[in-house]
Amino acid sequence: MTGRAGEIELTPDLLLAAYREGYFPMAESRTGPIFWYSPDPRAIIPLEQFQSSRSLRQVLKKKLFTITVNVSFQEVIAACASRAETWISDEIVEGHAHSVESWRDGRLSGGLYGVAIGGAFFGESMFSHEPNSSKVALAMLVDRLRDRGFILLDAQFMTEHLRQFGTQEIPRGKYLQILRKALQINAEFDEPAPHDSGL
Repeated sequence: MTGRAGEIELTPDLLLAAYREGYFPMAESRTGPIFWYSPDPRAIIPLEQFQSSRSLRQVLKKKLFTITVNVSFQEVIAACASRAETWISDEIVEGHAHSVESWRDGRLSGGLYGVAIGGAFFGESMFSHEPNSSKVALAMLVDRLRDRGFILLDAQFMTEHLRQFGTQEIPRGKYLQILRKALQINAEFDEPAPHDSGL
């Protein structure tokens, strides 16, 4: 299910309203028009069934990467935008859009960003400059969401990369049911958790 944004200005209020209704914007190309999407089926990463490969668990155990949150949001956006336009404005960053960064030897190696509303996190894009860097960021994001009471991690579309983590495709109707439940939860992405995993 798609619809063209056309000349509509993508204001923070419009974006947040769209997310709450199960829609997200995506550009067809770096210079092309932006469309609204609400796919059926919808891809989600079940937080309690997140799958880490043996190699990823070893990387996490060795602590090869340092993970931060919201430290280099613009750098993450720029890295993700090398393959697709971003529609996240400066205004929406405060309190809603978040980044998770992977660092190695003081250099930004990978990361991801998305939008948090209630108990839902809408993953938008991720990038990796070296093996496992974005995977570590995703694993730490999942820990953070679980620790803080989130119940929905929206992955939008299924990809082979996401499939390895236990990503599932569910009917749009079921997704909207989970979304409505998630939006009623008062979860705070930035708040410390009782059993913080280190992020």
